[in-house]
Amino acid sequence: MPMAPAKAREEGSAAQPAIGPDATMADVLHAYPTAKIALFIRYHIGGCTSCSYQLTDTLAEVCQNYSIADSFEALRAVIRQSASVEAKIHISQQELASALQRGEGLRLLDTRSTSEWQAGHLVGARPVTVELTFNALDSWSKETPIVFYSNEGRRSLDKAAYFQAYGFTNARSLDGGIQDWPGRLESPLTATLT
Repeated sequence: MPMAPAKAREEGSAAQPAIGPDATMADVLHAYPTAKIALFIRYHIGGCTSCSYQLTDTLAEVCQNYSIADSFEALRAVIRQSASVEAKIHISQQELASALQRGEGLRLLDTRSTSEWQAGHLVGARPVTVELTFNALDSWSKETPIVFYSNEGRRSLDKAAYFQAYGFTNARSLDGGIQDWPGRLESPLTATLT
């Protein structure tokens, strides 16, 4: 199932519950599903095993455990504005197709497995590997326009958020993933035949 942009997913809820220091992360993520991405980008928490919180942790515990220096009000604002933060990471199928048609210098990065990559990928894309990730983090300009994609857009959203957390302001995730791509795909076999 394709993922709707974050803004559309959260607009349906009229009144969001109050968030206090005793709210658990489960409560926060239930009320604000996009908070996971915004908290990772802003505070580098919740994205990997070394910075992961428990769903039973309270916001006060998370602030203490991860030495968040911002005031509680600033943290609450990050959570409340998380839908707009996540919405900026998304790029629609049409936006990407138009950018590619215009010849914009985007780096297309496939976050899927090797077998998924070999079955077919966007023309000109590169598979994300550990080596490529470290090379990009170490040597690419922080303004490099990058579009990550996966099958449905979930893995690519996580990878784009990861890059944004490291200062890559133009890291985006393809809405709907490759399953909705209207254009041509290539595979290692078709690439060698053409």
